[in-house]
Amino acid sequence: MGAVPGRAPAPDGGRRIARVLIDSPLPQLDRLFDYALPDELGAVEPGVRVKAPLRTAGRVIDGYVVEIAREADASRTLSEIESVVSSTVVMPDRLYRLARKAADRAAGSASDILRLAIPKRQVRVEKAWRAPEAAPAPSADAVGRAREIIAAYDGLDGVLSSAGRAAVEAIPLLQDDHPGWALMLAAGAVLHLADGRSSVLVVPDHRDQDRLLSALATMLEDDAVVRHDARQPNPDRYRAFLRTLADQPCVVVGNRSAVYSPVRAGLVAIWDDGDPLLAEPLAPYVHPRDAALIRQVEEQSALLLVGHTRSTDAERLVQTGWLQDVTAARRVIPQVRLSTPQELERTGQRVPSSAFAAARAAAAEGPVLVQVARPGFAPSLVCAQCRAAARCTHCGGPLGARRRGAVPVCGWCGRAANSWRCAHCSAEQVRLASSGTERTADELGRAFPGIRVIVSDGAHPVQQVAAEPALVVATRGAEPLAAGGYRAVILLDGARMLQAPELRIAESCLRWWANAAALAAAGAPIHLVGVDGPVARALATWTPAAYARSELHARLPLRMPPTTRVGQLEGIPASVRAALDALAPLGVTGEAVLGPLPVGDDGRVRALVRFPYSAGQAVADALRAAVVSDATRSRRPRGGARASLSVHLDILEPEI
Repeated sequence: MGAVPGRAPAPDGGRRIARVLIDSPLPQLDRLFDYALPDELGAVEPGVRVKAPLRTAGRVIDGYVVEIAREADASRTLSEIESVVSSTVVMPDRLYRLARKAADRAAGSASDILRLAIPKRQVRVEKAWRAPEAAPAPSADAVGRAREIIAAYDGLDGVLSSAGRAAVEAIPLLQDDHPGWALMLAAGAVLHLADGRSSVLVVPDHRDQDRLLSALATMLEDDAVVRHDARQPNPDRYRAFLRTLADQPCVVVGNRSAVYSPVRAGLVAIWDDGDPLLAEPLAPYVHPRDAALIRQVEEQSALLLVGHTRSTDAERLVQTGWLQDVTAARRVIPQVRLSTPQELERTGQRVPSSAFAAARAAAAEGPVLVQVARPGFAPSLVCAQCRAAARCTHCGGPLGARRRGAVPVCGWCGRAANSWRCAHCSAEQVRLASSGTERTADELGRAFPGIRVIVSDGAHPVQQVAAEPALVVATRGAEPLAAGGYRAVILLDGARMLQAPELRIAESCLRWWANAAALAAAGAPIHLVGVDGPVARALATWTPAAYARSELHARLPLRMPPTTRVGQLEGIPASVRAALDALAPLGVTGEAVLGPLPVGDDGRVRALVRFPYSAGQAVADALRAAVVSDATRSRRPRGGARASLSVHLDILEPEI
């Protein structure tokens, strides 16, 4: 059997052959293989699942038929397809083309992309499946409301009607207890469904998904919406996937892998593309933003990147003219007030008097949101005398306390530090380095007697709170919706958030704060505590695009993403060096290469390579060839490091 992609079918006559993509993680198998189709299999359509023998391994393996052709010359020795698993076409040609292009851009395998896109087969679901009737068209009232929502954005209607591309700054207001961004995405989907076209709406997590589904429910029948969710049981997920294969248009709402939904999309939209939850953790690590860009070119669909803030990746596309900049026709600017670090140092208070007074006045009328950096009671402790981090004497792990008066416990080994002594100054007392949700709730509960305190974090998820007076203490991203919006928002621990050693931390902080501010009622005060500088001014003036531009300009001299593409190579030294040598003819050498440096204790090394977008495909092809060459080496080192070379392009946070 051999790989012959792109060959034109022979005239009628001769034997039938199937060109099959093997479902395997091995990079050397990421190509099309020719198999003979025996007559007893009957008619076989492209896109079905099959089982085929793999000669080199002596076993039968799963695969997808990409193409059916006839070969006039039957002298070539070919293995035969073992069986057709199902007659259901689960990989339409448009899905294969998207997977192939996305994988090629990332120097990866198409089968890895398809594994994200196509759920495992559920036999009972498939046998019981019947294509649904067309969902009821959106009502005239729903279409009219959708047009009103879209009209609030300058130029958005033209982007949707002309299948354009845009970065949209969402209006930071709640409307009928629905986030403005969710209603805007729902409106775009309604307009496309009214024209008989599907939409794919991608969100970072289940909270955003639930809010978007709730907004859609106000305009569309349930039959028109397909939920794509990792929380679903396998049968439900497969049933939803089969629905997206049908010709009837629908609206797909899901997390990052929903971008590969095989509907014929008229609209693909991503909410909050800067959220790290959208970063794909599995090879070939294709971000849904990049997959959506490829899909838009392939299908000529409308593409929207929507957020309260602007990711530097989206702003780069705006600056190059690839995306149109869309903002509200009448801008809404939340009432953000700043308190400087010097003010906190002067008073020694965690919450300045102005923010405390605003919270007290607002709590008498309705819910008040207090955002903190971490969950728990006291996530980390420091020496009370020298402020050095309190570490476990057994393993060196960080010490923390779960409640007031509790014995410090190591976060790594779990040992209790009953008689702790500081290794630097020998002091025996510890103090909080920061307060988590529970500690903050405890403090505020004593400061606001008679007011209910609600904690919302990973361990205590809360989706929605009533309009009655309450203090809601939440970690970033876990803020519940409040009926009528929060009467005040207090953003604590901002300075600590900004101290994280990450390239995009300021960009992330602005996104966290803006998303929390957008939950406030119209005109409600929003206090950012203890932060000054450009990122604080960007929030106060609500100029996220300008801040993203400044971030791009700052990173340009350093050649850091997204001003340039950055790839990470990891493997044994010989494999990494061979890959770097393959990039040298493309100009990726000298200062464009950082490392290699050792990683761990198993002998592996890591290198970063920086290259312009114009050279992206050539670099990806060279690295893919290096990965395949490394995987097919006959001699491998004994013991020690694994010999496989891994490649990750377009990394968000470079490490070296």
